[in-house]
Amino acid sequence: MKKDTHPKDYRLVVFQDLSNGTEFLTRSCVDTKDTITKDGTEYPLVKLEISSSSHPFFTGKMKFVDSAGRIDKFNKKFGNSKFSKKEEEEEAEVKDGE
Repeated sequence: MKKDTHPKDYRLVVFQDLSNGTEFLTRSCVDTKDTITKDGTEYPLVKLEISSSSHPFFTGKMKFVDSAGRIDKFNKKFGNSKFSKKEEEEEAEVKDGE
């Protein structure tokens, strides 16, 4: 096995899920500028958009998370493409469904 392949700066780090506020305290060597105080001790903080506590695969619940506006960005970019539905088609579908 090769020597010195693993980092030596492992430390306790808090990972915080921004979608539900869950926090995990674990060892990591990730670089971060944020800190958080837990139980009187200050730890480096890593903010996550999604983790195992909020991911639909692990929770069994479908939850919509769009904190970065990705859907709006997609619609703005591809809204006029040949793959998008035109307004007339959408209106026709609504009338057919009534």
